[in-house]
Amino acid sequence: MNELRNMDELEALDRAHFLHASSDVKGHATGKTPVRVIESGKGVYITDRDGKKSLDAFAGLYCVNIGYGRTEVADAIAEQAHKLAFYHAYVGHGTESSIRLAAKMVELAPDNMSRVYFGLSGSDANETNIKLIWYMNNILGRPEKKKIISRDRGYHGSGLMTGSLTGLPLFHMAFDLPLDRVLHTNCPHYWKYAPDGMSEEEFSDHCALHLEQLIQDEGPDTVAAFIGEPFMGTGGLIPPPAGYWQAIQKVLDKYDVMLIADEVVTGFGRLGSWFGSEHYDMKPDIITVAKGLTSAYAPLSGSILSEKVCGILDQGSEDLGPLGHGWTYSAHPIGAAAGMANLKVIEDDDLIGNVNKTGAYFQKTLRDAFADHPMVGEVRGEGLLAAIEFVADKKTKMFFDPGLKVGAKMAGAVLENGVIARAMPHGDILGFAPPLCITEGEVDEIVAAVKKALDTVHADVS
Repeated sequence: MNELRNMDELEALDRAHFLHASSDVKGHATGKTPVRVIESGKGVYITDRDGKKSLDAFAGLYCVNIGYGRTEVADAIAEQAHKLAFYHAYVGHGTESSIRLAAKMVELAPDNMSRVYFGLSGSDANETNIKLIWYMNNILGRPEKKKIISRDRGYHGSGLMTGSLTGLPLFHMAFDLPLDRVLHTNCPHYWKYAPDGMSEEEFSDHCALHLEQLIQDEGPDTVAAFIGEPFMGTGGLIPPPAGYWQAIQKVLDKYDVMLIADEVVTGFGRLGSWFGSEHYDMKPDIITVAKGLTSAYAPLSGSILSEKVCGILDQGSEDLGPLGHGWTYSAHPIGAAAGMANLKVIEDDDLIGNVNKTGAYFQKTLRDAFADHPMVGEVRGEGLLAAIEFVADKKTKMFFDPGLKVGAKMAGAVLENGVIARAMPHGDILGFAPPLCITEGEVDEIVAAVKKALDTVHADVS
C-alpha cells in the first residue's frame, strides 16, 4: 500500500507541477493523458515504475545510440564530477575532457573541419551557427547577406531562430514564428512530392532549381546560408533522393551560400558512417552535432567549424577583438567526459559496423513485412533510421483524414505490444531510430509488434 500511495503522489506532483515538452498541457494537468515514469534501462529496453518493459525503437529521441546502462559512460561522468564538476570555457579556459573531445571530433569529421564550439543542445548549437554566419558576413563587409534558407518539414530546434528554421507548423503555431531572415524551400520527399514520371535524379534537379529561383528572387547578396539535415528526421524520416546533395551544392557554390549540415540525428554512426555529410558526400561549412555525441548520457552539443569559417573568425578577432558569444555551460566537463567515453564505446564495440549489418537487415525486414500492405504508402529509411507512412488509398496516395489520428493510433498499438516507436508530426507516419547496438533478434521483435498493431488499426480504420 505504501508503494501504491507513493506512485499516486508522484503522479499528482507530476500533473500539478511538471510542464512537459510537446504535450497537451491541459490534458496532462487534468489527467486526460497518461503519465509514464521511466525508472531504468538496459541495452535497447526501458522499464517504467509499474515494471512494464518496452523495447525502445526510437532510442529516446534518436539519441541513446549506445543503448541504456553503459557503466563505462556513467563511470566517466562520476570520475569527472568528483575531480572537477564544472569550470567555464571563457577566455581560453578549458578542461582535459573538453580539449580531448574537441580534437577527437575533428579527427572523426570530414577533412576540412578545424575547431569545435560546444553547447548543450542541438537548438543552441544552431543558434550559435546562425550568429556566427551573421558575424562572418559583417566581418567580410556583406551586411545585407543574412538570410538563411531551410526546408519545409526540416527540423532544427525549438528556439527563436531555430524554431523559425524548423519547417513544421506545429513549432510556429501561436509563437509568432518564423522570424524574418528565414526562408523555406521545398521538401525533397521523392515519393510524396515528385511529379508522376520524374526520376529521383530529375526530382533532385527540380529541388535545386527551386532553391536557385528562391535565391534569385530574394537576391543572392542577401542569402547567407542553407541549412539541412543530411537525412530529414522529425519532418518524417526522409532520405534524400539520388543526387540531391550534389545538385544543391552546385547552387550554393554558384551564389556563395554557406552550408550548415544539421547532424544532430545523423552524427556519430546512425547511417553507418561517422557523419551523414560523408555518407552523402556533402561539403558543409559547419556541422551541428548533439544527441549521438554523448548518447544523451549528459547534455552536450557542438558546432564543428571548417577551416574556411575559422579563418574568417580569426580575421574578426583581429578587427573587433574577442568573439562576443558564449554560454555558461559551453564545453561542460561532465558532458565532455561523457562524450569521450561514448565515442570509445562506439569504436570499441564497432557499433558503426553493426549499423551497416543490422541496419541492412532492419531495412529489408521492414520492407518485406509491410511494403505491400494496403494501408502502407511507403517504407523508407537507411541505416538505423526508418519510417512507415500510412495511406487510405495505396494507388492514389490518398491520405487519411487527420482527425482519425492513424499515426498516433499505430504508435499506441505498437506500445501495447511492447515496443516504442514514434508518431511523427504532420502526417500518419510511424518512425524508428533504435539504439545502434540493436540485434537482428530485437529487430524481429519490432517487426512482430508492428505487424500485430497494423492488423488492429487497419481493422479499426477500415
